[in-house]
Amino acid sequence: MSLLVVGSIAFDSVETPTDCRENVIGGSATYCSYAASYFTPVNLVGVVGEDWPAEHTALLVSRNVNTEGLEVKAGEKTFSWKGKYLPNMNDRETLEVNLNVFETFSPILPESYKSTPFVFLANGAPTVQLQVLEQVETPKLVVADTMDLWINIQKEELLQLIRRIDGLVLNDSEAKLLTGEENLVKAGQAVLDLGAKFCVLKKGEHGAMYFGEDGCYVLPAYPTEDVLDPTGAGDSFAGGMMGYLASQDATDPASIKRALVYGTLVASYNVEDFSLDRMQQIERDSLDQRFAQYQQMLSID
Repeated sequence: MSLLVVGSIAFDSVETPTDCRENVIGGSATYCSYAASYFTPVNLVGVVGEDWPAEHTALLVSRNVNTEGLEVKAGEKTFSWKGKYLPNMNDRETLEVNLNVFETFSPILPESYKSTPFVFLANGAPTVQLQVLEQVETPKLVVADTMDLWINIQKEELLQLIRRIDGLVLNDSEAKLLTGEENLVKAGQAVLDLGAKFCVLKKGEHGAMYFGEDGCYVLPAYPTEDVLDPTGAGDSFAGGMMGYLASQDATDPASIKRALVYGTLVASYNVEDFSLDRMQQIERDSLDQRFAQYQQMLSID
C-alpha cells in the first residue's frame, strides 16, 4: 500500500561542533518521504519556490516518491531554516527561519492521492493538517506530527485534529506542554484521553515510548557512535514507521511495534551524516541487518 505524506520541504543550513553545511535538502516531508521509500511508494504533497533544484526532485523520484503533488511557485523562494547544534548534539539553536512559500501553504491533493490508505501529516500547522483530512477518502490509518509552536499558537485546532486522527507523534517536552503533565507516562495517557488511539513520544538518543489501547512500552535508540547531524531524525523515524506499516497494510499492535523499530533504525542512519547523505548510501537490506542486531541487543535469556 502507498503512503501519503504532507509537510514542509526546505533548504537547511546546519552548524554542528565539528562541521557545517549550507542550503542542503531538508524539511519534514522530505525526510519522512525518503525514509518511507525504503518500504513503500510515497505520494508527496508540498510546496517549493523556483529556486528549488530539479535534481532534488529527481532524487525523490528515484526513490519511488511521486511528486505530482509538489507545487512549484514561480517567482518565490523555498522555505529555509538555519540552526546550530550545541556540543551535546541534542539541543540546538534556531538562527534563522524564512517561511517563504510555506507561509501560505494550502495543500491540494491530486485526485490520484485522495484514496491513499495510509496518511502521515508531517509537522505543520494544524489548520493545514485539517485541510488534508477534508480531502482524503476513508484512509485506513492517519498519523500526525506536531511541535511546541503549534501547541502554543494553535492549540484548539490541534485538539480538533487529535480527535480526528489515529496516532500522534511528538517529543517528550511537547507531550508535557500539550498535557500539562511532567511525568511521561501520565503525559502519554493524557494524549490518549484527548482522542488519539495511540501516541509515540520521541526521546532522541533515549529512544521512544508508545502508548495505546494495548498498553505502554519503551524502545531504546540504536547505539550510534558517529552522530554528525540529528536534523530530520524525528521525521525519518516517523517515515520509517509509517512506510513499514503501509508496506504491510497493517495497523495491529504487533505491526506497530515492528514499525517503531524500523523507524528507530532509519533514524540511526540519518544522524550519521548531514541531510540525506547517509540515507542515500543504504537500502532496505541495511535496515534489515540492523533490525537483526537490534533484536539480539534486546533479547533476554
